[in-house]
Amino acid sequence: MARLPRKVISALLLLMLTGCSGTTFVYNRLDFLIPWYVGKYVDLTRLQKQLLDEQLDPFLKWHRYDELPAYLQILDQIEATLDDGVRADQIASIVAEIEVAGLRIERSGLEWMIVLGEDLTDKQMAGFVASLREKQEEYEEEYLSRDDEEFHEEAYENLKDSLQDYMGRLDWGQRGILEESAAGLQRSDAAWLRERAAWLDRLEGILQREEGWQQALRDSLANRENTTSPEYLAIYEHNAAVIFEALAKVLSSRTELQDRRLRRELGSLREDLETLIAKKT
Repeated sequence: MARLPRKVISALLLLMLTGCSGTTFVYNRLDFLIPWYVGKYVDLTRLQKQLLDEQLDPFLKWHRYDELPAYLQILDQIEATLDDGVRADQIASIVAEIEVAGLRIERSGLEWMIVLGEDLTDKQMAGFVASLREKQEEYEEEYLSRDDEEFHEEAYENLKDSLQDYMGRLDWGQRGILEESAAGLQRSDAAWLRERAAWLDRLEGILQREEGWQQALRDSLANRENTTSPEYLAIYEHNAAVIFEALAKVLSSRTELQDRRLRRELGSLREDLETLIAKKT
């Protein structure tokens, strides 16, 4: 699919980006991964890389000590939901908690990105914007070239693969639930790409870095929901509701073997988070 609703992405990140001892490894390499990601879009000088490192250290400490304990509480909610029976509204509630956590990371991370942005040359900033425009073109080519059948097939495969990573092989009944769900999704790719293009236009104007641009960037991100089109919001809410209902049905139909697999994966994630929280350096 072009993009799952952002709330759904946030919820699945907690489960999909981690597994076994991978959490500890990836988290402890954030100081490497984040500069690498920035470096995909901007060629940083040695001094700029040093500046970025200085900004990252307090950010990562904040995340380790303030945010990770909140993730354990979310895991508690997930496990309690599995114990009591899974409903779509419970999944929506958990997703909302993870969405809030994601927004906290975005706000905190924005501050060190602003510091870096103040240090970039006009040429570097222009290159950054050009890279984002190029990525937009790649997305348009990838997503808009699909017909409806391909869109729904990709949606089904994404949902199935994500759940099987944590539950093991799904039976035909569970796959049928996901197929029906994927068929009920509205195409979001064109609307999402229009929203992204409009955001890039606003961002490019802000990154001309006229006086007060830093606060303009903060305000633009904070008010992003208010600038989203009614069309996209309607698609977003519809698809989220469809996916939440499908997840609730599949999780409620899990076998004992699938339940053990899922709880084992969640237990591994909990151990990783606890290890990271206890780590003092």
